[in-house]
Amino acid sequence: MAHKILAWQSKVVLLLVMPYVAANLVLETHWWGTHDMPLAIWTIGLSLLLGLVVLKLRAATPMAAATGFTITACLMFSTASFPYEPWYTALVPVLAVSVLAHIATRIGRGKKEQMGIAERRRGRTASQVAANLGIAALVSSELAQSLLADGGWLSHSAPSHSPVFALGIAALSEAAADTVSSELGQILSSQPRMITTLKKAAPGVDGAISWEGTVAGIIAAGIVSALGAWSLRGDETLFVIGWAGAVLGLFFDSLLGATLERRGWLNNDAVNFLSTASATCFALIVIALLPLFHSV
Repeated sequence: MAHKILAWQSKVVLLLVMPYVAANLVLETHWWGTHDMPLAIWTIGLSLLLGLVVLKLRAATPMAAATGFTITACLMFSTASFPYEPWYTALVPVLAVSVLAHIATRIGRGKKEQMGIAERRRGRTASQVAANLGIAALVSSELAQSLLADGGWLSHSAPSHSPVFALGIAALSEAAADTVSSELGQILSSQPRMITTLKKAAPGVDGAISWEGTVAGIIAAGIVSALGAWSLRGDETLFVIGWAGAVLGLFFDSLLGATLERRGWLNNDAVNFLSTASATCFALIVIALLPLFHSV
């Protein structure tokens, strides 16, 4: 009942993400199509292929697959560099998020169905995809780069590689960490505890964490951050920023689940959207603190 009452929040997430991302995709496709047609073809083609594979695996609804295609293409355009090679774009971390989420969701599915906590078989919805990947697309856009990096305050405090991409990596890594920690924690741990009180809770309860699920989530965040730093031709600093932001965002996700979600104030899409946003905020803090560590 509460899920239906809060369904408007899922629509808000879509409205916050998709109009801008869809418009940005049209503009980027036109610009790249005019200046570098092969790059535009590769980007649209590979993004579409990923969407079709996800749809074929029944890991997402048709609208969710279309949403994923749009966001992936925007991320690829935003992170394209020369000499152009498709795997040196955000395609790699997005693919890592998708693969990790798919594997984690399928592991122990029978046990999760018996417990009544398994994800529905028709796959993720468009709002779920937007909640998990939308922030990465927004902070990696040309507008975000111009506001934050190109002459903005981040240009004076960040590593040589664009800090905007570090924010995107943090958001993607948090999305993977959240899914993996939740899905694996439900089947690996018999004694999860609430993050707020440390009292024992049943598997699948909002805000309940376990050391098994947390470790799995941290590892997943590390994998996505490492692949993201490599694919964007970054260094260990880019990796650390993304990973640290994601791990802190993972704990923030559990905190939101234990408080606002359990009280019926937020639904899961809103929690995921805010958690990926928090990962970018934590990454910003890490970037701001980097000069202090370098001066020691």
